[in-house]
This record gives sequence, C-alpha cells and structure tokens, in this order.
Amino acid sequence: MSKPIGCLISTISAVVMMAGVEGTTASAAGAGEANGPASGLPVPRFVSLKPDKVNVHAGPTRDQDIKWQYTRAGLPVEITAESDNWRRIRDWEGSEGWVYHSLLSGRRTAVVTTKGKDDLVPLYGKADLEAAVVARLQAGVIAAIKQCSGIWCRVHGTGFDGWMVQDRLWGVYPNEKVE
Repeated sequence: MSKPIGCLISTISAVVMMAGVEGTTASAAGAGEANGPASGLPVPRFVSLKPDKVNVHAGPTRDQDIKWQYTRAGLPVEITAESDNWRRIRDWEGSEGWVYHSLLSGRRTAVVTTKGKDDLVPLYGKADLEAAVVARLQAGVIAAIKQCSGIWCRVHGTGFDGWMVQDRLWGVYPNEKVE
C-alpha cells in the first residue's frame, strides 16, 4: 500500500528558468523542546528518509499494521516522538506514523510550499529580494538544505542552486538557523 500524494512527490520536478547553477548542523528548533528519551536529540526535529522505500506503521513495533509506504529517499519528515528504536514522524501533509530509526537520516531537506496551487517560488542568486531570480520552483519540489539564516535558506537539487525565503520551505522551523 502506498501513500498516494507522498509518492507523487517523486514525479514533481523543478521548473528551471536559467542555467546559473552553483551534513548540516542546526540550531535549536525552538523554545520548549525536549530531548528524546531514546536518542537524546531534540524532539521535535526534522530529518529525512534514508531509503527509497519506508514502511510507516500504526505503532512502534514491526507487529503493528503498515499504514502506507513512502517511495522517495530524501523526503523531509518531522520526528514528533521516540520509543526505543522507533520514531513517530509527520510529513508535510500532516500524516503521522511510526518508522524504524535506521530508516531516517540527519541529512536536512525541505519541500517547497506555495500559497496557491499553481504558484511558483522564486529562487534567487543570493539572499536578497533584489537579486536575480535563477529559477522558479513548483510546490512539492524536494531540496537539500545547505544553510539557513532564519530568514533565507540556500538550497540545491537537480538543476537548481540558490536562495529561497525560508517560510516557503517545509522542513525548517521559523527562524531556525542551519549551518
């Protein structure tokens, strides 16, 4: 069983206008976060899926029913809870379930979000609204995060590399800094 929309992400690509193509550490996500009992790392936190196929279970054991399967390595997810070797995750559409910890990576990625269904998000040559637009990205495009200032993020993917306003990305917290 596959999660229909999550699987479609692998088919969504960037709309690149120009050819100018050029292991992160994140600061605390926000006040009030706690460390997970199993990992000792902050919860909540963003991570990404390691393999192309990840089963999502109804609970934190292999005996629990499989709710769906992700089919896209690099998809960002948010860890919302921990139980031994299992992590409860939430995706950009709000779906939640449990995955085995070794199927997750600390590599930071994000999904491009838009205000309207057919909108395109500008990618700039530098962190400045007056800078040249080097690409326009569709909603659902997955980008690797190089760094974030709390306002801007430098992202890259197949055929694009540049700066985007941070609030157009799901996979980083508001005002979060990633180095």
